[in-house]
Amino acid sequence: MLSQVYRSGFLPFRQCLLPWVQSTGLSRSHRVQPSTIRHVRSWSNIPFITVPLSRTHGKSFAHRSELKHAKRIVVKLGSAVVTRGDECGLALGRLASIVEQVSVLQNQGREMMLVTSGAVAFGKQRLRHEILLSQSVRQALHSGQNQLKEMAIPVLEARACAAAGQSGLMALYEAMFTQYSICAAQILVTNLDFHDEQKRRNLNGTLHELLRMNIVPIVNTNDAVVPPAEPNSDLQGVNVISVKDNDSLAARLAVEMKTDLLIVLSDVEGLFDSPPGSDDAKLIDIFYPGDQQSVTFGTKSRVGMGGMEAKVKAALWALQGGTSVVIANGTHPKVSGHVITDIVEGKKVGTFFSEVKPAGPTVEQQGEMARSGGRMLATLEPEQRAEIIHHLADLLTDQRDEILLANKKDLEEAEGRLAAPLLKRLSLSTSKLNSLAIGLRQIAASSQDSVGRVLRRTRIAKNLELEQVTVPIGVLLVIFESRPDCLPQVAALAIASGNGLLLKGGKEATHSNRILHLLAQEALSVHGVKEAIQLVNTREEVEDLCRLDKMIDLIIPRGSSQLVRDIQKAAKGIPVMGHSEGICHMYVDSEASVDKATRLVRDSKCEYPAACNALETLLIHRDLLRTPLFDQIIDMLRVEQVKIHAGPKFASYLTFSPSEVKSLRTEYGDLELCIEVVDSVQEAIDHIHKYGSSHTDVIVTENEKTAEFFLQHVDSACVFWNASTRFSDGYRFGLGAEVGISTSRIHARGPVGLEGLLTTKWLLRGQDHVVSDFSEHGSLKYLHENLPVPQRNTN
Repeated sequence: MLSQVYRSGFLPFRQCLLPWVQSTGLSRSHRVQPSTIRHVRSWSNIPFITVPLSRTHGKSFAHRSELKHAKRIVVKLGSAVVTRGDECGLALGRLASIVEQVSVLQNQGREMMLVTSGAVAFGKQRLRHEILLSQSVRQALHSGQNQLKEMAIPVLEARACAAAGQSGLMALYEAMFTQYSICAAQILVTNLDFHDEQKRRNLNGTLHELLRMNIVPIVNTNDAVVPPAEPNSDLQGVNVISVKDNDSLAARLAVEMKTDLLIVLSDVEGLFDSPPGSDDAKLIDIFYPGDQQSVTFGTKSRVGMGGMEAKVKAALWALQGGTSVVIANGTHPKVSGHVITDIVEGKKVGTFFSEVKPAGPTVEQQGEMARSGGRMLATLEPEQRAEIIHHLADLLTDQRDEILLANKKDLEEAEGRLAAPLLKRLSLSTSKLNSLAIGLRQIAASSQDSVGRVLRRTRIAKNLELEQVTVPIGVLLVIFESRPDCLPQVAALAIASGNGLLLKGGKEATHSNRILHLLAQEALSVHGVKEAIQLVNTREEVEDLCRLDKMIDLIIPRGSSQLVRDIQKAAKGIPVMGHSEGICHMYVDSEASVDKATRLVRDSKCEYPAACNALETLLIHRDLLRTPLFDQIIDMLRVEQVKIHAGPKFASYLTFSPSEVKSLRTEYGDLELCIEVVDSVQEAIDHIHKYGSSHTDVIVTENEKTAEFFLQHVDSACVFWNASTRFSDGYRFGLGAEVGISTSRIHARGPVGLEGLLTTKWLLRGQDHVVSDFSEHGSLKYLHENLPVPQRNTN
């Protein structure tokens, strides 16, 4: 043990500490020499970011997203964070992780300060060990090992423990920060240091000088000599606070030093509206002054002096002084390794204290409204849901001028910031609105027989009948970029399928989305289910929305492949339906028609190159090289100003060729196209399976046998013969609209319309049936007879 080595006198305590620290969490890859500090990006798994940090102190941040601009930060480590579960010794793994995060932020140019507990626990460990070592050797030899462990240890006075542990705690911090070429300094304070004006100025000057020198001050109450708190000065105003624990010390220090952010780490996730651990307990995301009545405070932490009530009082006092506060869990093994950096990046972690209440409901409240509204929507008659959709279709044409005026504002604000293809997606027109209305009426017609449709009926036994029926999935979260026309389409599909809906649109379409959402809610009001569809207008990050697994049943991203990948990565426990890429292929067979091939390539690539169903790779049969068909396709691509990238085999046939493609798995999303040569339809299929994304793939040929072989063997969501890839669309398929295109193999695949938003449940109707009657010696037998299913309404 460390104390045994130290006690032997062979090495100074600090030198003994390094191998101990290295064995408990600071791996070789974490250590940085001063000469390599410029490579700070490579030694941490926490992303290094550069943000503008200049800020005038005075008011706290109003929103989490602003926390990334915090320049001066105090991190308070509670006793439960620093201390092991047995309350005797330090949690070295957690400390190593905290030091790493603080070091990352310090090296970003922020000014970090630590308020730490742990001296008492460290001292208790050392003193207990000293007492055990001082026991009679004879007593230890004659006692069994178990008896030695159970040997009575006298109660240790906390001040003595603090005195014995403070130097070791600081030496540990110094050793850890040294691994990141950061210097730390210790400051011990008592209440008197803040109430005596001269001492207060001295403390303030010392801290500012340390920060100026890029040193991390580590502050603690001087528990060896600390006097009791003054009885009548606890949280009485900005200039008076009694330092009776590290919570109040951290708050006082934060205000005194005009810090931007105070992070209070404890052993709970934050504040709850009922005691943590109870069935109905919900984490409070944002806490506002005056909301104390909404919080039930539990017991104090297993260690330390301050409970959650003390933390809230201290946090509100700091907030009043202009410092933002977050209370979060610093002990959870899955999040403690990045909790501090997550908070500073503005992620939804813990409870954020804010003085600015939002005008509308929180996203959690919106999720609950969508859930209850969706359930009411599902109970309506099919005709009532169809009536809502028809009304929304009428509103799209009746309110055309207001919609186009709002869209014009979005386009004006986006001018110069968005690329031309994205501006085209953002733009609405009279023809687009008319097409939307037609599609919505198609959805209304198909909704007549959607929810509650019987798929299967089985007679289990006499008077025991089972049905499988369609039901809504629940609450959908649809995240879309740049395309306001997506909102009414998705809204209509959610209404038809009886699902609650949360919508998160891109900020570039704010005005358009707002009016379209209001029209959707106006239509829903016809049957009193206005709250079933919610538009998220708060500053919620997509990553935070993806964590609402108790409110959302399915996430559907509609946007760039990068957006889809980010959502699939961020979703925690919520299924994501969509495609991360749209690498669509077209194979031009040796028996293809010249005119058909040219028309199909042009439409697939040039009609709307930014779409996910646009052509990205053209496969040409080898026999077509240097033929009129090939020349005509190349000439057409030149006229359309399509940049050509050569695949490896295609490049080998050409003396002067376009630059060889870097990757055959590229989605260009623009007027760019990869051309590759294949020897047969089978080679084309193999290429598609190796480099495609299972979205949409096409064969162009006049040979029906070859075409059928292609259609049956290509494993993609959509496989076409002599048709443009751009037909891969819910409206063009006659679904009315789509919520997206899925390339997964579970639930729904291809353009996802109304049926893709339904799941099933089983209904069993019996008469006092019990399983024991069907046992070997029971009186009943299973029949399992298939019964006729009611015919669908096809009108």
